[in-house]
Amino acid sequence: MSILIKNIKELLQVRETNVTIVKGEDMKTLPTLKNAYLIIENDTIVEYGPMSEYTEYEAEEVIDATGKIVLPAWCDSHTHIVYAGDRSQEFVDRINGLTYEEIAERGGGILNSAEVLQNTSEEELYQQSLVRLNRVMQLGTGAIEIKSGYGLTVEAEMKMLRVIKRLKKESLAAIKTTLLAAHAVPREYKANKTKYVDLIVSEMIPEVAKANLADFVDVFCEKGYFDLEDTDRILAAGTVHGMTPKIHVNQFNAFGGVALAVEHNARSVDHLEEMRPEDIEALKGSDTMPVALPSCSYFLSIPYSPARQIIDAGLPLALATDYNPGSTPSGNMNFVVSTACIKLRMTPEEAINAATINGAYAMGLSNQYGSICRGKKANIIITKEIASYNNLPYAFGDNLIETVIVRGKILKKEV
Repeated sequence: MSILIKNIKELLQVRETNVTIVKGEDMKTLPTLKNAYLIIENDTIVEYGPMSEYTEYEAEEVIDATGKIVLPAWCDSHTHIVYAGDRSQEFVDRINGLTYEEIAERGGGILNSAEVLQNTSEEELYQQSLVRLNRVMQLGTGAIEIKSGYGLTVEAEMKMLRVIKRLKKESLAAIKTTLLAAHAVPREYKANKTKYVDLIVSEMIPEVAKANLADFVDVFCEKGYFDLEDTDRILAAGTVHGMTPKIHVNQFNAFGGVALAVEHNARSVDHLEEMRPEDIEALKGSDTMPVALPSCSYFLSIPYSPARQIIDAGLPLALATDYNPGSTPSGNMNFVVSTACIKLRMTPEEAINAATINGAYAMGLSNQYGSICRGKKANIIITKEIASYNNLPYAFGDNLIETVIVRGKILKKEV
């Protein structure tokens, strides 16, 4: 299949060379090309340029993008979309005054989701998750990371990972998989958390690795969940078995998890709502990507990640949804980009860089995804007719996407 997109009002994130990460001051620059064309063959971007240099090309599909913006599809590096049911009652509980921590202490939260998932068949779990994945793809996401963590037993975690593997096989989206068995301490281990960590390290990680079901290993490093010692053990075990570390850190408390993640060469440190100067210093000179999750802050009414401090310190930053049933029941990256501009004081250029090329980096995919570059995969968003790309974050309540292309195929619109 070949596709020609012509008369593009503005083509965003154009990179002549395969840039894989954007940091600090460079995040303010979003290279664009006005009045442009783009050619896709099969699943690959093969050519682009100004219309003044366009020579006739016989494509099977021709799209006239007059008045429209074209950019890389969103790269969402932090989701939990494989889950069963929902937690809408907890949403009401929080409206009535309970905190996220209080709900968890009463047996809600992650443990609630784990119980439901354990009693849901693998086929039903797949079908529910496929609906969510298709929905976020319609909203412009072309690459996505999906975590386990609502199983909390060997059997249920493996079930989640098999579902993700099936999604990866049957979907056009680029999918990375993360083992997050250390998401919460199961009820039966509440009096002996070390025994659950032992289970993760000695049984779960080796079994997942043997079945080749995870790219990353992750830990919820937070008070009341997993401490620094737990996190160190789990990340080390995952690394030994070929899983690259990631970490949930600094969501409610900051106590050294960022520095520990850097020591383990973590691909990303995610959440960062609470940041200390020493956390920013720890990230300098590392290959670890800070990831902000503004939809989570919005939904839980907690602080937003200090994006300005992070970027102004010369660091990169990625944006992701944290799509999950408890703290962010939305996978809309368009809302994330808008919220980053409105609440994190990021410029549109910074937010788009964070949601494309840096999001791809946080998944280890930026050599093939996240920018308009010859030879990269053709994951593309075509907007409706809009005045400029500033409208993407500005008109936060509108769906400004007209067409989504994933791996060179035009997605059918949902009816």
